[in-house]
Amino acid sequence: MLDQRKLVVVSGPSGCGKDTVVKHLLALREDALLSVSCTTRPPRENEVYGVHYYFLGRDEFMLRVSENRMLEYTEYAGNLYGTPIDELERKLVGENIVILIIEVEGAKNVKTRYPDSLCVFIVPPSLEALRERLIMRGTESEEEIEKRLAIADRELRELNYYDYSIVNDDAVLCARRLSEIIDEWQNREEAQNDD
Repeated sequence: MLDQRKLVVVSGPSGCGKDTVVKHLLALREDALLSVSCTTRPPRENEVYGVHYYFLGRDEFMLRVSENRMLEYTEYAGNLYGTPIDELERKLVGENIVILIIEVEGAKNVKTRYPDSLCVFIVPPSLEALRERLIMRGTESEEEIEKRLAIADRELRELNYYDYSIVNDDAVLCARRLSEIIDEWQNREEAQNDD
């Protein structure tokens, strides 16, 4: 059984900067490791298999699901995303905490299965700022950007499923706040276990 207190779920709309925030968090904390997710979407330029994602065909992805090799999975913008259990088991050793960057539905699934995990939502400063970030990223068409903004609007209504939310108007400061939240969560859980 996984130590739930060592699972940290980070979600947020596409383009909100959650990957950048987590990159800064990993630089701040020696005990934090990133769980690499599986996806059926094609890799973007400069994305590396096993570093950014495990890029799988839909059949291979669904085979892993049928073999109960995924902690959670969901479909987002027409592609499947999931957390491989073997990845977590490899990384959840010693004092390590494992960061999962997953979508809202996946986060809800993890929280249902592991209620003592920590779920944090990274909020963009505004939907207009999010639109600008998606445009600047240059990886999606205008139609895809509109689809992602509609999804973001729905996701922002799901904040009550999260333990914390942080507005990302500065990725470094956001990462520091996330690190503080992780410490608070760990200390709270340890105090409850001592009772």
